[in-house]
Amino acid sequence: MDGLDRVVAQWGEEKPQLDTLPMELIGRLMRLSKHIESRVAECHKAYDLKPGEFDVIATLRRSGGKYCLTPSELIDSMMLTSGAMTNRLSRLEDKGLIERVHSKEDRRSVSVALTQQGVVLIDEAIEEHCKMQQILVASLSMADRPELNTLLTSWLAQFET
Repeated sequence: MDGLDRVVAQWGEEKPQLDTLPMELIGRLMRLSKHIESRVAECHKAYDLKPGEFDVIATLRRSGGKYCLTPSELIDSMMLTSGAMTNRLSRLEDKGLIERVHSKEDRRSVSVALTQQGVVLIDEAIEEHCKMQQILVASLSMADRPELNTLLTSWLAQFET
């Protein structure tokens, strides 16, 4: 029994006609989200990264090739505003993890690339990030994980299609 069970029991006494299952689902997801965000931030902090900074360098790293994208490509892949992206890029550049690369054909065109230091850092950080995620889902059986993923994907589609 957790805190949400007590809340639902109380509503059951006061308003037994309420369908509280959505309240339980959403409440548990919100509580899980807080725990997950805290653990993710803790993992990234060990690398002197904020979660948003981690996202930028991880996006560049997984893009392959020369780990280089335009700011617009980064914004599209991360669903950010240009102002938020500019701030993240400035912080990452100050840390020596990315560099802004001007096009030889058009000096107004700029791309963002991981530096060698950035590649080394994200390669190490992503390993720890994935280990931490394994720990976070450890209480779910191997059979439950894909089933939960399918359910969450279906639910998320309601908001992102």
